[in-house]
Amino acid sequence: MLKQESRQLKRAARKRRIRAKISGTATCPRLSVFRSLRNISVQAIDDVAQKTLTQANITDLGKKAKNTLEGAALVGKLIAERLKEQGIEEAVFDRGGYRYHGKVKALADAARENGLLV
Repeated sequence: MLKQESRQLKRAARKRRIRAKISGTATCPRLSVFRSLRNISVQAIDDVAQKTLTQANITDLGKKAKNTLEGAALVGKLIAERLKEQGIEEAVFDRGGYRYHGKVKALADAARENGLLV
């Protein structure tokens, strides 16, 4: 029980450190990633207006995607397409305290491959 709490507290501290350094605007939103055991989701956030511009997650893809590297890549592609529809070409990546590795890296790489400057 104690190990789980300390893991969550460490991630929260990392997240605070990251958020102190980055911020999103309407023209260059912050891509905030959330990862769980069953899902991976990303939001494009305008911190100035405190609004979510768009979001994408595994459930938007239907049954064809699972919570794997391929599923994370599809979510990255989806968020890039949705931002391009709004005329946004550039974003700041917020890994949310997670290591830039595995699914988080696959999501960011897929967004870059689909024309989003992350």
